[in-house]
Amino acid sequence: MVADYFAMLADEIAGHPLNKRAHNRGLRAVTGRSAGSIEFKHQNISAVLAELGLPWLRGYKPRYNYQDALIVEVEQHLTRVPVEIDSPSEYAPVAAPTADVFVPPPERRPSRPNRVLDRLVRKLDPGERDQRNRALGRAGEEFVLEVVQRRLFDADRADLMRKVCWVADLDGDGAGYDVRFFDPETGRETLIEVKTTRGDRTTPFYLTRNEEALSREQPDAWRIYRVFEFGHAPKVFSFMPALDERVKLSPATWVASF
Repeated sequence: MVADYFAMLADEIAGHPLNKRAHNRGLRAVTGRSAGSIEFKHQNISAVLAELGLPWLRGYKPRYNYQDALIVEVEQHLTRVPVEIDSPSEYAPVAAPTADVFVPPPERRPSRPNRVLDRLVRKLDPGERDQRNRALGRAGEEFVLEVVQRRLFDADRADLMRKVCWVADLDGDGAGYDVRFFDPETGRETLIEVKTTRGDRTTPFYLTRNEEALSREQPDAWRIYRVFEFGHAPKVFSFMPALDERVKLSPATWVASF
């Protein structure tokens, strides 16, 4: 069942036609399970992939009451056939009405200790994977740039549109933010740091020392724009400092000096 799910996922990512009902019928014939039982198991697989910050099959919304044995099965399959998510061709910005793009940020949820899942998350490290994927990061920044410019256009603020700047494209990544934006109502400057993933909204992400420092130096101006489900229909939520009130911050690396 896991192999069939990943076969469907590969087709969906590649943009190939996909008949989920036919796959369900085939699995019923092989396993003797009901259609609902198979769909439920597929939703469990979606949940594991969402925890790992990986794309999951549309139509199979994650259900998180899975067993550890399923995590092991998913890990074994990913070891043999990794999910291909790093092709830059997948990252063309997707146009959508501004109102449909922005969603509320997720609430901080209590930790659910699961040694099997925690080990797999550490092994795959979705935050580091997204951080290394420069094609993904650049495309996410371009997407946010398009969204905020459209927001100003809709507000009839062409004067502010001309001032919007893709700082990371001009000056590189050292500024502590990626896009300079101006609020259409107040004209106030906003410094946007874009974090992009093809995974779910709760996928972890990395912050640099510059970004964290700037969030403390300019808390009224600095914002995180978290872009998620980027390969499908991108959504964005944003939040402002103090960061430790919105997310759980954990040190990922240490600087050793003499």
